[in-house]
Amino acid sequence: MSLKEKERAKEQQDKFQAILSALLKDEDNKYCVDCDAKGPRWASWNLGIFLCIRCAGIHRNLGVHISRVKSVNLDTWTAEQVAMMQEIGNSRARAVYEANIPDGFRRPQSDSYPFFEILPHTQKKYIAREWIPPTPKVPKEV
Repeated sequence: MSLKEKERAKEQQDKFQAILSALLKDEDNKYCVDCDAKGPRWASWNLGIFLCIRCAGIHRNLGVHISRVKSVNLDTWTAEQVAMMQEIGNSRARAVYEANIPDGFRRPQSDSYPFFEILPHTQKKYIAREWIPPTPKVPKEV
């Protein structure tokens, strides 16, 4: 990779970091989608959700066929992954994956067992019937 290509790649990652940082300022993204811990720094990009470090570890253990986890600021991101985060985010994910959640459902705490079995977005038990996962278009500026 030439120096110019490295500079271009760094600029692009900086742009992605700015987009992700802006997304984390959204009120619903300020808290882990699973356990409501403040200040998530991890994401499941295929689900479009922000997670705390404990829940990210649980998601990693679920396998990449369910959840694809990245650090918001330590990993390298692609335009498609950032676009998915822009497309969904925690509020939309909750609206979709918790659409048919029963009255009285309590969000599990990440130290409860079996935590992953009752996460609405991983088992898709309460998903909105009309939900079609997006295939986000990558904006030209990205």
